[in-house]
Amino acid sequence: MDAIDNPKILVVDDVEANRFALRDIIRQTGYTPVLAENGEQALKVVERFAIQLIVLDIAMPGMDGFEVCRRLKEDVATRDIPVIFMSALDNPQDITRGFEIGGADYIVKPFVPEIIKARVRLHLKLYDSCRQLQDLNHKLQISVAEQVRRVEKEKKNVLYALLRVARENAAYDDRHMERISKNCRVLTEAMQLTTAYADMISDQYVDTIELAAPICDIGNVAVPTEILQKKDRLTEEENKVMQRHTIVGARILQGIEDDEHTNDFIQMSLDIVKYHHENWDGSGYPNGIAGGEIPLPAQIVNIITSYCALTEDRAYRSAFSKEEAVSILGEESGNKYNPSIYDVLYKIKRQLC
Repeated sequence: MDAIDNPKILVVDDVEANRFALRDIIRQTGYTPVLAENGEQALKVVERFAIQLIVLDIAMPGMDGFEVCRRLKEDVATRDIPVIFMSALDNPQDITRGFEIGGADYIVKPFVPEIIKARVRLHLKLYDSCRQLQDLNHKLQISVAEQVRRVEKEKKNVLYALLRVARENAAYDDRHMERISKNCRVLTEAMQLTTAYADMISDQYVDTIELAAPICDIGNVAVPTEILQKKDRLTEEENKVMQRHTIVGARILQGIEDDEHTNDFIQMSLDIVKYHHENWDGSGYPNGIAGGEIPLPAQIVNIITSYCALTEDRAYRSAFSKEEAVSILGEESGNKYNPSIYDVLYKIKRQLC
């Protein structure tokens, strides 16, 4: 914001001689005086004009100066206007009270013109500096927000690039990640309409899980291809290696997490990556947590990834139909999967792809 070229200064005093004397002093400084003879008029003036400074008498009939200042400081539009109190009483209590309710300065009557001019110039400079600082801060916030968005976009691009490597290593169907994403959205939207989850799931939550769900197996980049693509049952040692993908994936996400800027996408992705193989009964991995200890996004991704796997061709079997897959999942409801989430899945199974 540019410096103020011709500031308007509001003078509020019920004594006409004081108002006119202050008017002349302010004109001598090259500023524009605006006069009000009581508190009610003063409040109307600040609604109509852009006032940069207020010189305010304390002892006025009706609404005194303290009450005028209090109302000004309660209003977002006027709270930053500096107020210089004037009083014929050099009372320390009045001075203290004036500063407590937001006054910037205090002048005792009879006033000295040179002191008035000096105080007015000082507080106008401070006001102008504060406005410029606020404007600069606003621009800086916009700049920082744009940089944060750019960085987060770059983080997502890196994650999805790693995800493509993980998908190729595991020889997933080209549509596998897309199906996980879409089906997670469909299920989460349906859960949002239930009493149990309405308060937990917002529209932003739905959008975020759609983006974050495919990240679930990003840790597969660290799993040997021969294990990922093995057609026979994995050995115990191979299973241990395979299960490490949750820990590796979590480390990847923790490495790009920013403690200073909370990010729903990264946080939800982290919960999904680390916990989407945890089971409702505590029999899963990596930590063996159970029930409500498992983050909700991980519970959703767990059942959806199982559904997607069952409805896709594998080297050792053909794809199951939707009905067959949902029936198979139902056998594990309450053990592997949250039963309330399975109930929602069952009701919307025809909407799944």
